Amino acid sequence: MYKKTEKFPKAEKYGLTSQMRRSVVSISSNIAEGAGRGSRKEFNQFLSISTGSCCELETQLTISQNLSFLNGADYDHIKEKLIEIQKMLYALKRSLEVK
Repeated sequence: MYKKTEKFPKAEKYGLTSQMRRSVVSISSNIAEGAGRGSRKEFNQFLSISTGSCCELETQLTISQNLSFLNGADYDHIKEKLIEIQKMLYALKRSLEVK
């Protein structure tokens, strides 16, 4: 994501570029923090935050494509990877709830 947002207009450096980068970092950071908390309940809460960051990034991707900051191929590739991550998060959340 960092490489793709490097190509965004300089005017977006503190706007959409920054928001998208924060969303990407938030996804993995919340998974890591939740895993280190020691309880299933807390881990699940952090997975929910991570899922929310995925939803934010999904919206930001759409905006980026609508503004022609991302071409169709880049958008499709990133969106596909994001959907994979969302599926993994949902599966992990379900596994924590079952046990």
